[in-house]
Amino acid sequence: MPTVDVVIPVYNEEKALPGSIAQLREFLSEKFPHPWRIIIADNASIDRTAEVGAALAAEHPDVKYLRLEQKGRGRALRTAWLASDADILSYMDVDLSTNLNAFPPLIDAIVTRGYDLATGSRLMPASRTTRSLKREIISRGYNLLIRLLFWHHFSDAQCGFKAITRQAAHDLVPLVEDQSWFFDTELLLRAEQRGYRIAEVPVEWIEDLDSRVNIVRTAIDDVRGLLRVRFGPPPGAARP
Repeated sequence: MPTVDVVIPVYNEEKALPGSIAQLREFLSEKFPHPWRIIIADNASIDRTAEVGAALAAEHPDVKYLRLEQKGRGRALRTAWLASDADILSYMDVDLSTNLNAFPPLIDAIVTRGYDLATGSRLMPASRTTRSLKREIISRGYNLLIRLLFWHHFSDAQCGFKAITRQAAHDLVPLVEDQSWFFDTELLLRAEQRGYRIAEVPVEWIEDLDSRVNIVRTAIDDVRGLLRVRFGPPPGAARP
């Protein structure tokens, strides 16, 4: 039976972390059939997240705390995934905005259906999403731009709910240059470019109104990333 690591990237989440880890552990213990481990990937928090994360890891053998001294969700995922010995690597946001009932189907897409990478989608017909009008417009506009530039086959690039085989991660993650929020999109685009099979899973998703994400600034950075991937040199190529 394949082992699964669930990475939770965090930055200044001292308040949310205990409740989220408790809820996730309860769900995995009761409803998830595979051996699992939770990894808290703290990317340079300056509040009490380090203390809280270390305490949770000391209390629960199935929780590991990983500290990075530089910010960046992409950096946190890169470090945790490439250091893992699990068969399947996954991640979700600490606010658990995505309903956990979608997690078993996400992993099942890899284990039984043979996909290399699985991602949640808030834009599939079966999905249920609750979010502000501004975020809805920005998200749909961003995904439309990706389609115009790449004619890709996935519908939602930035849903914080993904899983990947360890082999695919070791092949693809070194090709992803972004260390922040564009990591998700670039990972999917690099996977498609190299012929990896990507599954989408419909999710129920509720916006976290206390999110640390600056939506407009992140969207601008994401557009810059899209232009780099579309028109820049391939990964690893010498730059002028």
